[in-house]
Amino acid sequence: MQNNKSQNLRTLLALSLIPGLGTKRVKQLVLKVEDPASIFKLSKTELRGFDGVGEATALSILSFDDWKQVDEIIEATEKNKSSIITIADPEYPDLLKQIYDPPILLWIKGNPEALSKPGVGVIGTRNASGYGKKMAHKLSSELGEQGLCIFSGLAYGIDAIAHEAALSVNAPTVAVLGSGIDNLYPKEHADLANRIIKQGGAVITEYPLGTNPDAGNFPVRNRIVSGLSYGVLVVESGIQGGSMITADLALDQNREVFAVPHTMENLSGTGCNYLIKTGAAKLVQTVDDILVELPVETDGEHEALVMDHPKKKGWREEELDELSTNICEVLDKGEIQIDALSDTLKINTSQLLVALLQLEMKGLVLQKAGKIFELR
Repeated sequence: MQNNKSQNLRTLLALSLIPGLGTKRVKQLVLKVEDPASIFKLSKTELRGFDGVGEATALSILSFDDWKQVDEIIEATEKNKSSIITIADPEYPDLLKQIYDPPILLWIKGNPEALSKPGVGVIGTRNASGYGKKMAHKLSSELGEQGLCIFSGLAYGIDAIAHEAALSVNAPTVAVLGSGIDNLYPKEHADLANRIIKQGGAVITEYPLGTNPDAGNFPVRNRIVSGLSYGVLVVESGIQGGSMITADLALDQNREVFAVPHTMENLSGTGCNYLIKTGAAKLVQTVDDILVELPVETDGEHEALVMDHPKKKGWREEELDELSTNICEVLDKGEIQIDALSDTLKINTSQLLVALLQLEMKGLVLQKAGKIFELR
């Protein structure tokens, strides 16, 4: 088992080093082979049989030979007293694996089990008001008391308060970085990060060792915060910024979104009010407003359990007409934009949209931004 895990790690690190391959293609490759290590043993014809793998990509995989760099990364990670979880590992959280573009590799310090605990992402502005700080601490600690894990980004303001609140009630909490695991940002939160780890939580990142906390990294990492969570709580946010991006990502990932209302005088809360006004988020006054919407059972004993819901029917178990069946067969291969679906099925978009709407109402299909459709 340990040998397989080591081989998977070397394989996925190698794939991550191939320019232009991308996380989506790597995920498709990994999830469609029994043994990830076999990817480098496939022929060009076999590689081209995977969706999105063309001639150039297949040749890039076949010509990869920088195994020295792969082993150097593993050695440097161990020296940093951190480890790497791959999407092929049993420790990789199932909830995160379900998102559109899950990270293939996660550098981690702390407890891997914390990543799979049922929890809520708590996010908000770095420049929180007194009211925002109060609500962040109150709601995060009350969620923690119910056994839920608190996921956030270790940033100044709401993030740090959410982590601190979880620690104050001995609840697990996970910090997702926008930098390398060896380049903690902000550095002032090093003590907070250490306490998160010591109390059974974790600090994680998809960024390789040495990665600087560049501004563009943070919106990208936000999909992990929401992806790990059953729901995302926006405590305080302006109309623009990282928290609004995370809320949008959460909606795309079919997660619950919650928001704390603010007075009109508080400009840093206009984003929360907008989410509530447009119906994108549920208004939160008490922790029960959140708990009632989550698929978890809580008992106040620091142990939250995911409820065993009846399994939804797959599209193959439904009685569908010919067009709906054809649509599902195409979507079964991956998400697709409406125009591409029209070209594939040779049916005009107006007919397709009617059929897709019916499939959405049956809970079989999900529409994403840009009229991109995928199976639920």
